[in-house]
Amino acid sequence: MSTPVMKLFDLSGQTAVVTGGSRGLGLQIAEALGEAGAKILLSSRKAADLEEAAAHLQAKGIDARWVAADAARPEEGRRIVTEAMERLGRIDILVNNAGATWGAAAEEHPLEAWDKVMDLNIRSLFVISQAAAQASMIPRRSGRIINVASIAGLGGNPPGMKTIAYNTSKGAAVNFTRALAAEWGRHGITVNALAPGFFPSKMTKGLLDTLGADNMAAHAPLNRLGDDDDLKGATLLFASAAGKHITGQILPVDGGVSALIGG
Repeated sequence: MSTPVMKLFDLSGQTAVVTGGSRGLGLQIAEALGEAGAKILLSSRKAADLEEAAAHLQAKGIDARWVAADAARPEEGRRIVTEAMERLGRIDILVNNAGATWGAAAEEHPLEAWDKVMDLNIRSLFVISQAAAQASMIPRRSGRIINVASIAGLGGNPPGMKTIAYNTSKGAAVNFTRALAAEWGRHGITVNALAPGFFPSKMTKGLLDTLGADNMAAHAPLNRLGDDDDLKGATLLFASAAGKHITGQILPVDGGVSALIGG
């Protein structure tokens, strides 16, 4: 017997952990999950930002709490999972969103900055996913992991973008998603990735100021940047029963830019 379509997207009674969830795309993703009924645990480094984000979600009627932790540090990444298990009881949905970038020409890029980007953008995905799987998803034979990659991981840098470490890390996140999906399908865990294009955010502000928001929007077939709603539908697809037969997939949410670069 088929399930009513709106019921497929219902997350009532489920739990979700969102790293980098205090602002920007992470907060938008947390809103989507919470509005669909999930209990939310946000994490990022700064307690003040998290407290503000949780209050924002709670004002929408969402059950939200937070834990301050630096996901780039393995022991802190594992602590996020420990806190989630203690405070939520289980982890149904894990969103690996925390990320960083660094702008420098490849020939001048500092090694320590390369390591900083890689530690957060790709190593933390492995550490936190592994911990969540061990603690909750594998024993329960159920879980949804959503990695936030980027269209920057689907191709090279266009002129003006000197972000080789970021692009490399997001390319790694794409194949990490595919490899983990292939390995953990037998545990009932789906692993997918969102690949956002340009959304106004703290991370993209410098680039948008330099290249111009209108100019960046003009490079997209839809002639627009992403907004505060554009990741919500894709997030719910991957997080809910509506996407239970989807795994190992990368979904660009980019106004069509990846269609031009072959992503």
